[in-house]
Amino acid sequence: MGTFILILASIIWGAVHSVLASHGAKDAARRSLGAGFMRWYRLLYNGFSLVTFLPLIMLTALLPDRLLYTIPEPWIYLTLTIQAAAALCLLVAVLQTDVWTFAGLSQPFRGEGGAGQLVTTGMYRLVRHPLYTTGLVILWLAPQMTVNRLVLIICLSLYIFIGAYFEERKLGRDFGPVYAEYKARTPMFLPGLKIRPPDSQAAGNS
Repeated sequence: MGTFILILASIIWGAVHSVLASHGAKDAARRSLGAGFMRWYRLLYNGFSLVTFLPLIMLTALLPDRLLYTIPEPWIYLTLTIQAAAALCLLVAVLQTDVWTFAGLSQPFRGEGGAGQLVTTGMYRLVRHPLYTTGLVILWLAPQMTVNRLVLIICLSLYIFIGAYFEERKLGRDFGPVYAEYKARTPMFLPGLKIRPPDSQAAGNS
């Protein structure tokens, strides 16, 4: 029963999170609440996503659980090192974007803006979704795994893969042929999965 509750809560969180991130939800909010409200949309969206994720953490901790494994020494030091490297790469990838816009802190002062800038350099030259790749590494290399944690990690991983698909559809609409070219030569999650032509250059640089 506890597993079912955790899966259901994860599905609800992921569905609401995805709907609010869609162009349709933003257009509806713009029509009903006005363009001025949209200055705050990203910030409110981030805050709402964080607050509504906390119940998932609480359910994972409070529902009946069972230990599956603990990574033993010396392997735990290796996994912790990889997790730390992934966390550093995640930070670098975030800093390579417009951090203030990503957090929703710049829009209240300068307006909603358009589609933003397509970043294809740095970490984004290796994979199209470095935030997702590094996040998955951190999740799956947890030093201790329980049933509840595994269920949550599986749900979050599925959400990441599904969310990446819909995010790429949005990026395709926003950036058109530029994103199509970038997508054709850059792996989605795993560096080196695709062989890029030697004469290809990053698209969308400025």
